[in-house]
Amino acid sequence: MIDTALKARLKARIKASGPLSVADYMSACLTDPQHGYYTTRTVFGTKGDFITAPEVSQMFGELIGAFCLSAFEQMGSPKTFNLVELGPGRGVLMSDLLRTAKLRPAFLKATQLTLVEVSSKLKEVQRKTLASSGLEPTFVDSFDKVQDGPLIVVANEFFDALPIHQFMKTPSGWMERCIGLDDNEELVFGIGANKLPTSEIPQDISNAPDGTILETQPIANAVAQQIASRIKNQGGAAIFIDYGYLKSAAGETLQALYKHKYDDVLAHPGEADITAHVNFDALSNACKQAGVLPMPPLEQGEFLLRMGLLERAGALGAGKTHEEQEAIRDSVERLAAPEQMGKLFKVLGITATKDPLPPFDLSSRS
Repeated sequence: MIDTALKARLKARIKASGPLSVADYMSACLTDPQHGYYTTRTVFGTKGDFITAPEVSQMFGELIGAFCLSAFEQMGSPKTFNLVELGPGRGVLMSDLLRTAKLRPAFLKATQLTLVEVSSKLKEVQRKTLASSGLEPTFVDSFDKVQDGPLIVVANEFFDALPIHQFMKTPSGWMERCIGLDDNEELVFGIGANKLPTSEIPQDISNAPDGTILETQPIANAVAQQIASRIKNQGGAAIFIDYGYLKSAAGETLQALYKHKYDDVLAHPGEADITAHVNFDALSNACKQAGVLPMPPLEQGEFLLRMGLLERAGALGAGKTHEEQEAIRDSVERLAAPEQMGKLFKVLGITATKDPLPPFDLSSRS
């Protein structure tokens, strides 16, 4: 197999400096300025390697918009606030969200739109997608550069692409999994010298057998804590949507997607999307450490149905052709059915107050 340009560079880096952590490998694969997956190619929609929920149907972004309108009202309808999206893709979700926001002119009038994006290519796509929205986006490359003030944060399939660390249970303890070179100078997984502190090992897996993999997400947790801290101190709300799991557990979720198919994680660095499932338990705990009590996560299907997905689908299909109505039904199925995106994807909500926002269950907040 011919090496990708990035693979050749990574091999040289490993020869010079030693094995890479999984986090360093992910970071290089996704955001390397010259050869990174997100920085050099079209990755969203039918021309890319995957289709996100906003690409499936306008209804997804519209219902996220309805959630944001409720958050705006809970905030007391401030005269100005930051509407922030992390990793906006092609800008489709935000476009649909803002179309819904036209139902509340005060919302749009108060909105300062900020998009957190590192890819110059995607910035241009987002700018074009949102050209008719009436709002000129401000682009920043990290959340800490978002202007002070109350804010509403939207993050759909953002956290799954943040670098993770992997640790493997060995006779010596939980040791960090790394990427080095084998005898043929091909990329291969191995065990490094870093050891996971006992305090970071979930109690229920402390007796796991050797060879068990445990993933940690310090970068995702730090971003969530930073957002929660801003919300606590300056007011606002946030909604995180991603595929992941609700309770911390052992297991490997690192995966690569190459040309719409699952791929060996080490096969096409820079040319494949590499992600890991998000630990929503850890995200929630990070928010709690910032002094914010997050709302209990919901599965995406339940969230969308509670937000009125079926009612919106009925209204959207009224007067349409049979084929168009079938397409709408297919979209509902893909977004909400348990065997599609409905169960795997989770939704976490955060507010500055103790009063949760619909559709989260008021009685289960603890």
